[in-house]
Amino acid sequence: MSRFVETTIQIAVPPAKVMEAFTHPEMLRDWWGVERCLIEPKKGGSYTLGWHISEHGIKYVSSGVFKTFDPERGFVVGSYIYLNPDRPFLGGQVLKVSIEKTEKGSHVTVRQGPYPENAGADWEWYYQAVKSAWPLVVDTLAAYLESNQ
Repeated sequence: MSRFVETTIQIAVPPAKVMEAFTHPEMLRDWWGVERCLIEPKKGGSYTLGWHISEHGIKYVSSGVFKTFDPERGFVVGSYIYLNPDRPFLGGQVLKVSIEKTEKGSHVTVRQGPYPENAGADWEWYYQAVKSAWPLVVDTLAAYLESNQ
């Protein structure tokens, strides 16, 4: 059996602005702290984000391939993996960002998974970390976008 992490938020900006925040390097740096990325915003393109870069390397990397990409409605990244020097490589996931236009801006849903149950301490750690992180991350995204209109 597998689990997913899902969070939703209303953001008072148009869908295209939300998509920019997830795909433009400068914006990713400003709201999510991404230090380096390779993003090819199209079906089959790369979606790779890196954090905590030093002379010793990159501490955290998330990477996958766009399965779908719609500049107004969101995207799906498949083969999504997480790399961390303190853990085994974890992956085979899907990251889905869905955006619906609303009267007040955008309704955004982020869904990531699957997280296998009973797959060991590293998978459980990752699931718990993402489960607590995504609500904070989307709050940060909303605050950033709404204050930079």
